[in-house]
Amino acid sequence: MLSLLLPAMLAVQAMAVLELTVPEQPVVALHGSDATLNCSFSHANPFNLSDLSVFWQLTDTKRSVHGYWGGRDQLVDQAESFVNRTSLFPAQLGLGNASLLLSRVVVADEGSYTCFARVQDYGSASLLLQVAAPYSKPVVTLAPESNLRPGDEVALTCVAYGGYPEAGVVWQDGAGRNLTDNITTSLVANEEGLFSMTSVLTVVLEPNSNYSCGLINPLLGEEGYAFVTITGQNIAFPPVALWVTVGLAVCLLVLLIALAAVCRRKIKESCEEARREAEEAKELEEEESKTAMTLLKS
Repeated sequence: MLSLLLPAMLAVQAMAVLELTVPEQPVVALHGSDATLNCSFSHANPFNLSDLSVFWQLTDTKRSVHGYWGGRDQLVDQAESFVNRTSLFPAQLGLGNASLLLSRVVVADEGSYTCFARVQDYGSASLLLQVAAPYSKPVVTLAPESNLRPGDEVALTCVAYGGYPEAGVVWQDGAGRNLTDNITTSLVANEEGLFSMTSVLTVVLEPNSNYSCGLINPLLGEEGYAFVTITGQNIAFPPVALWVTVGLAVCLLVLLIALAAVCRRKIKESCEEARREAEEAKELEEEESKTAMTLLKS
């Protein structure tokens, strides 16, 4: 039936045009919520609803979203994905409100919609529907988590789930420097079309370093940040420079101990030699004294 009515309406368009008003900016709807696609028209004279025809269809594929004529909904040609999810505003149709209420919005609903209306004159206008879903709070993990050494490469992984559309990822260090050029980001869509996002930043490990991962949804704005701090507690071994310092200190200590041992031995040997010389000198003196006394007695 719809395929027969639309050509007739297009023929009427050549004679007169009914001006329709739709939003110029895209309509943003949250995943799982209801969205109103506004479409209105002005008619100079009162009219019966039996004289009104309203059609909504997807602009690109021409699939029927909702139909109304003869004073009631006409849904025989309605695309299966929209069954039990669309309605007009019957009480406001006579006021020129041809808006469509789309319930339980899903990612697949995103796209361009065209509103057709005819009383005596005919008109059409298109609008864009965009779907948005907030991501879960991002979580940052560190790998590996132990046996770390400064100078090692560490992978920081930021994960968030259930969002749409693709979010921008911003990595920063503790000084606020943007590290986004060094990341690898991947997206995986679930059966609902919602994304799981994984972003990996590889850094050279430094103790007491701070990093943050931020998500920016292009439709919802900034969504959240996650932070990670790498402290000295994560580090099992000192850096190379510290190893060198410790090694030199140990070598110096060993050298000092050896030098002290040599000096002590030398001092001890010198003392013993001096003592022996003193004893020999004393014995010689006593012997000379005995010889002198013997000569005097003679």
